[in-house]
Amino acid sequence: MFMLRVYSLPIILLNLVVAVFCADKYSREDFPPGFVFGSGTSAYQVEGAASEDGRSPSIWDTFSHEGKMDGETGDVSVDEYHKYKEDVKLMVETGLEAYRFSISWPRLIPNGRGPVNPKAVRYYNSLINELISHGIQPHVTIYHYDHPQALEDEYGGWLSRKIVKDFTAFADVCFREFGDRVLYWTTLNEPNVFPLFSYDVGMLPPNRCSFPFGLNCSQGNSTSEPYLVAHHLLLAHASAVRLYRKKYQSKQLGFVGINLYAFATYPLTNSTEDVLATQRANDYFVGLIANPVVFGSYPDIVKKNAGSRLPTFTNQEYKQVKGSFDFLGINHYMSIHVKDNSASLKSEYRDFLADMAVEMIADIDSSKYEFPIQPSGMQASLEYFKQAYGNPPIYIHENGQRTRRTSSLEDTSRVKYMHGYIGSVLDAIRNGSNTRGYFTWSFLDVFELLGGYEPCFGLYYVDINDPQLKRHAKLSAHWYSQFLKGRPVSSDSDGLIKLGKDFSLLSRRS
Repeated sequence: MFMLRVYSLPIILLNLVVAVFCADKYSREDFPPGFVFGSGTSAYQVEGAASEDGRSPSIWDTFSHEGKMDGETGDVSVDEYHKYKEDVKLMVETGLEAYRFSISWPRLIPNGRGPVNPKAVRYYNSLINELISHGIQPHVTIYHYDHPQALEDEYGGWLSRKIVKDFTAFADVCFREFGDRVLYWTTLNEPNVFPLFSYDVGMLPPNRCSFPFGLNCSQGNSTSEPYLVAHHLLLAHASAVRLYRKKYQSKQLGFVGINLYAFATYPLTNSTEDVLATQRANDYFVGLIANPVVFGSYPDIVKKNAGSRLPTFTNQEYKQVKGSFDFLGINHYMSIHVKDNSASLKSEYRDFLADMAVEMIADIDSSKYEFPIQPSGMQASLEYFKQAYGNPPIYIHENGQRTRRTSSLEDTSRVKYMHGYIGSVLDAIRNGSNTRGYFTWSFLDVFELLGGYEPCFGLYYVDINDPQLKRHAKLSAHWYSQFLKGRPVSSDSDGLIKLGKDFSLLSRRS
């Protein structure tokens, strides 16, 4: 999950007006036929078993073991590797229709290339079969920030074009081993975030940056590496999609897409400068990935401001990248405002953020840990993709409320958040958005890539100090279950209080 900080980047709302009120009372039946509701996690964040059954270290193992997460690691996390049957049972009880998870590259192909780990194949087959046997769709992300450390050591991971071939081979194994049962594939998670946080400001592995743009990095180049990495991510994505379409899609009948992080973004003022800055921010942040896969080329403003630091596509690459998706996945959590900062363009030595030339202002109350509840931002984001990119099929892969870790199960702020944002999705659909699914982040309280075990997004609390890592349903799990099982839900405060009382009684009886 992508968390806002000083360097955060935007998705912009174009020059359009979107309704600010979301549906208040609605039910599962109000959504179109075929629309799917689920929840999600990712491999390093949930599996644990970091050194078991042939798995090798990923860049996240290295990063966390170097103390970069205040001593916290995903070595055990919530141990879904051993507890997946228990978790699927909880999914069934909750009423989930789909589960989004990722496949660990260093577990499946420990050296990054070459021999496939049969124990990993067995594990993912077991998980997928368990889901399907209970009527839950598996939605699989191939890469979620965790390539093998072996490839990082050998040639620099995403800094090298060599990774395109290795990633394609990894995807090939996934399609071959699991594609007869997996119909929804996402090649990459947030390739618009990974280059910035990992290669510009250096706050995520492989922890590369250069002064003065990032801190605490021993190596890197913030001015060029984010663009290079983004380019290689796009080439790898397009290569995997080409492989799937050529070799598997006609037989397996599945769909393949790519995932983007999306803010709802508004100009701070109605000045021409701030309006243009918001468009520029959108072109830089979302357009860096979305424009190539939809139109075949980078946005003009990115080409202009980055200059020779931005790689170019060959004619063959252009043809492969353009149209390389069946759907777009969207991760959305909050709204922000954008202020022009064109002065940053006067510096000859610039990173990605300076090239963007904007100042981000978060709509966050610093006295509160939770995200503000701004459901109209969800509709604004979906409306933007509808207008700017031809209304492609959209799956909302992540949306959820952050709270501090606590044993209290009455997470009323998460319930209010989910109610508002799901209602906003419904409004967007009624306004013509081609949105086809919604997944909460996250199913369990997991190891968060920004914050470790303090921030929690789960429907289920996991006591990480309990040797059994017992799962405990929160009020939000109960609310989501009520919704998924067809009962009308609303934001009525009295109803929420009653739900909380009923849930407490149910919890005690169980």
